Amino acid sequence: MELLKNTLQDVVQQLYKTDAEVIMTRPDPKFGDFASNVAMQLAGSLNKNPKEIAEQIAAELRGDKSIKEVVVAGPGFLNIRLADAAVALLLKKSTQLPQTLTGKVVVAEYSDPNPFKVLHAGHLYTSVVGDAVANVLQAAGATVHRVNFGGDVGLHVGKTMWAIMKELGGEYPDKLSDVNEDERSEWMAKTYIKGTNAYEDDESAKADIVALNKKIYLINSTSDKESPLAKIYWTCRQWSYDYFDAFYARIGTKFEKYYPESSVAELGLATVKEQLAKGVFKESKGAVVFDGEAHGLHTRVFINGEGLPTYEAKDVGLIMQKKLDYNFDTSLVITGNEQEQYMTVVLKAIEQFAPELAQATKHLTHGIVKMVGGIKMSSRKGNILRAVDVLDVAAEANEKATGKDDERVVLGAVKYAFLKQRIGGDIEYDPNGSVSLVGNSGPYLQYAYARAISILKKASQQSVIPNNFTDQERMLALKVGEFPEVISTVLYEFMPHHICSYLYELTQVFNRFYENEKVIGSDREAGRIGILNSYADVLKTGLNLLGIQAPESM
Repeated sequence: MELLKNTLQDVVQQLYKTDAEVIMTRPDPKFGDFASNVAMQLAGSLNKNPKEIAEQIAAELRGDKSIKEVVVAGPGFLNIRLADAAVALLLKKSTQLPQTLTGKVVVAEYSDPNPFKVLHAGHLYTSVVGDAVANVLQAAGATVHRVNFGGDVGLHVGKTMWAIMKELGGEYPDKLSDVNEDERSEWMAKTYIKGTNAYEDDESAKADIVALNKKIYLINSTSDKESPLAKIYWTCRQWSYDYFDAFYARIGTKFEKYYPESSVAELGLATVKEQLAKGVFKESKGAVVFDGEAHGLHTRVFINGEGLPTYEAKDVGLIMQKKLDYNFDTSLVITGNEQEQYMTVVLKAIEQFAPELAQATKHLTHGIVKMVGGIKMSSRKGNILRAVDVLDVAAEANEKATGKDDERVVLGAVKYAFLKQRIGGDIEYDPNGSVSLVGNSGPYLQYAYARAISILKKASQQSVIPNNFTDQERMLALKVGEFPEVISTVLYEFMPHHICSYLYELTQVFNRFYENEKVIGSDREAGRIGILNSYADVLKTGLNLLGIQAPESM
């Protein structure tokens, strides 16, 4: 596609001494392999009939060895069919992905669970999406640093710590040894709910939690490791990180760095105070705020009345710390939709004193994950859909459907069910549909790859890329060769669902090919094995970019 675009631009320059932004599309195969409306784009500026322009361009293109046929259709569309040699080239380059990000540094921040709380389905979703986007960016040549930001200080920690000390009967760190290692995360999740309910329902408990919140900030700012309260805090915080590590290992995610909020709070606080003096922020009722209304947004508090940095100030510290640590070209942040307006205000505030950081930040948001039937989540109230719950129901559905316990298939099912939907809306997860070997599912694509490998193992001839194609071979080869274009779209939009749509379409084209054409034992076996090899390579590469294993047998 890129070569054709360049060729068309050269022809336009040669004929009309003008530059054109050529857009290539893939039409219905019966019309051609590629199409362009460049003639209609030029008609106004050249004051010519678009069909006449199209005929002139077509005449020039017909002399290109990579083009078999050019047809002018309708008011001036150019329908282009490639020569077989060009189709063969597409096959050879089908896994050579665009290296448009070579030399660029990207910090990808996603998942972002808070210590002292449980991982919910939203954390699983953003982990899966973040991995897929990061994988594609890395495949395009970028140096990608995967990081994770979580609240190890703040009111939620105060609530949990208050309830933990109620469970322990006071500041007795030795009593933590009574908590079973396998039950630590569940134990802390329950204490968070208990502390939250107390904060909302009991004024005395609320005052104690507010006071305790200040003490926890002090533990971090003074690096207190010895006081009984500090020992409880640091032990339980480490339990959370151990729990996170174990879960991420299960789903195949690995973060280079955790940024606890405590590690960036001081930088954020100092920066906001510095910019307060310069007029970026202002004081309001004992707090420090950013006047979002002046920019058509809403006002948010960056330092509260207690003198403590809010989430907003910590995010200021985070983006500055990430720049110091990695000197990124792009900072990608993936969160739930509820953070969209919040981040808009934070970035607008940062724009006032560090515009290059705000401009380099790409914020993607997504909806909530619900099970079929519309179950919602609330870690505050306790009726939470946990990340492990999603994996467990998928495993149960898979075992019921296949009689097998296969973690590769379970993860493939869940990840694909999340990724095949465009980032932005809510996700309604159907465990039974996700594990199906029929239809648009992860296991279906895994099975398609295993089937391709099975066929290739039966080959009796050496694989070659054919230099001529039957109609069915041609359709499959063209679809295989589309893969780098799909990746270009994902890089432009940050939307991995395009890979899912493409891989499913690819398997459908292969199925039609295999129904109509004999592979093993055919007089064209070597060439068809060559096409099948490229098909399998693309399928495996695509699945791997999505974070899904491509098993050779199922």
